[in-house]
Amino acid sequence: MSRPQPAVETRQLGRVRVHAIQAGGQQLDGGAMFGVVPKTLWSRRISADERNRIPLGMRCLLIEHEDGLVLLDTGSGNKETDKFHDIYGIDNAGAEGRTALEDGIRALGHRVEDVQWVINTHLHFDHAGGNTWRSPSGEVQPTFPNARYVVQRGELAYAEHPNERTTASYFPPNWAPVAAAGRLDLIEGEREILPGITLRPTPGHTPHHQSVILRSGGETLCFVGDLVPTVHHLPLPWIMGYDVEPLVTLESKRALLADALREDWLLCFEHDAHTGFGRVAYDGKAYHLAG
Repeated sequence: MSRPQPAVETRQLGRVRVHAIQAGGQQLDGGAMFGVVPKTLWSRRISADERNRIPLGMRCLLIEHEDGLVLLDTGSGNKETDKFHDIYGIDNAGAEGRTALEDGIRALGHRVEDVQWVINTHLHFDHAGGNTWRSPSGEVQPTFPNARYVVQRGELAYAEHPNERTTASYFPPNWAPVAAAGRLDLIEGEREILPGITLRPTPGHTPHHQSVILRSGGETLCFVGDLVPTVHHLPLPWIMGYDVEPLVTLESKRALLADALREDWLLCFEHDAHTGFGRVAYDGKAYHLAG
């Protein structure tokens, strides 16, 4: 697949500038991405390849906050094998053995050392893999050496005690070096961690998944993470087969999308290969992209 474009998409939200950076492309099984929704329905919206995989992005959000740079999620990093990349359809290589995410940060005139906060919606490999990087010598270390990394306490506990189903998504090298460096901050529940930036628990995909809400100048943006991975997942029952608690996802979506509609939020879709930002509308039966 061709890597999703644009590589960087910038929006102004009130007094804050935000940049959606494509951390690479990804291809996952369409059936897994849409759960119980039949292929006869989802294939009308998005086409699958000969391996039944659909094109996806790995969009991260860089916030130029008055207190410093804040990065939401980090893509899949540079630590996995070619075989792993083939299985999950990952194309995220960057310059000098690093990643497309880091290329995007540099293209905006910043360095990885400039990032002050990294917020993970959850710790799956395609959202937290870029938390750390493998050097040419094989050492795994934090990608953003001056940042505080923030995740829900329950998410870390869940990641550190996986079961037969979840173990394929959680890799300790994505967070253990951060914790060892004393740079991992654990929170519990909803919290405003910086002025205008609130972490909102949106469980279902994982029991302690969180979305990130940014408010500035009377405007609101929500980085929804895997609660609504693409615009095709806006209808309430269109829920990924990867979600460990799909009926919980349903209620998290119901509450968040009602708020987004009522308050005219701008949403950022992490895995959509084509649409980075959008607002929602409701036609009396289902949510869909406005306009």
